[in-house]
Formats: sequence, structure tokens, C-alpha cells
Amino acid sequence: MNEKKEAMKYLKTAQGQLNAAISMLDEERYCVDVSHQILASIALLKKANEKMLKQHMTNCVVEAFETDQGEAKIDEVLKLVNKMIG
Repeated sequence: MNEKKEAMKYLKTAQGQLNAAISMLDEERYCVDVSHQILASIALLKKANEKMLKQHMTNCVVEAFETDQGEAKIDEVLKLVNKMIG
């Protein structure tokens, strides 16, 4: 399975987790249980993001280096990494 398809799978699953968390809130379920649903969504979103970054690096960044434009793509990835850790 390619990276984009895997990312889509994670995003759709995360969407289901978020919908479940919303329903749980509407039903006034136990806060810790809702929090578990939210954390599960966050974990899936992180996995989806990882797949998209891998897709970008193995395709766009490699292609950019082949056309002597690699430094701009590295800067672009570094900005994303800084957002992730900042």
C-alpha cells in the first residue's frame, strides 16, 4: 500500500474516532473515556502525517534534488518539523 493510501486509511479511522468522541460528549459519557477517544484520534492523525511526510520526502524532495532545487524542499520540511516539535 502506498503512503497516501495509508494516510487516507488513518485519517478516515481518526474521523470515526472523533465522531465517536463527539457522540460520547453528547451522551454525557465519562470524561476519561472521551479523553481516550480523543487521544486515539491524535495518534492516528500523527500516523497519517508521518505517511504524508514520507511520501513528500521520497517523491518531491528526491525530485527536487534531481533538478538542483533540493535546498528549498529541505527548508520546507524543516518548517514542518519545527511545527511538530514546537
